Amino acid sequence: MIRDLVSKLTGLVAETSHSARKKHSLPIKITFEPLLTTGKLMSPTEKLFITGETSDLSHTGVGFIVSSIRVRENYLVGQDRPLTAEIDLPGGKVRMKVIGRRYEKVGIHLSTERFLIGAEIVEISDADRERYEYFLKFGKRKKATSPSLEMGGN
Repeated sequence: MIRDLVSKLTGLVAETSHSARKKHSLPIKITFEPLLTTGKLMSPTEKLFITGETSDLSHTGVGFIVSSIRVRENYLVGQDRPLTAEIDLPGGKVRMKVIGRRYEKVGIHLSTERFLIGAEIVEISDADRERYEYFLKFGKRKKATSPSLEMGGN
């Protein structure tokens, strides 16, 4: 009996320790935030980007699949490197700052090798947050409120 109670309590804590992930495959574009610590040697990182697709979304993070773990010498994961993610939702594009936390290789063969990146959302505007949260909840475009016309019958 005590073992069952501890097991249920452990399960409850595990469920609430992270946001629920929802599987969605959407286009995503990742760009690098400029590094301010490079002194006089500023590399034009704002022009570097990689595209891919999301694998899962949650309130606190994004999982996405890309063809490479780095673009030139810039890695997507590590050293708390801030990235800008632009997700193409059905209701429009949503931009957010994320930090890549983990990655793993996916794919059966070297010719199809890709990388699954797990990123934490660290900054998002209120308007983009609202669109993103709505998509997570309903999985579709948020409908604009429009005046309705009712036809009366005589």
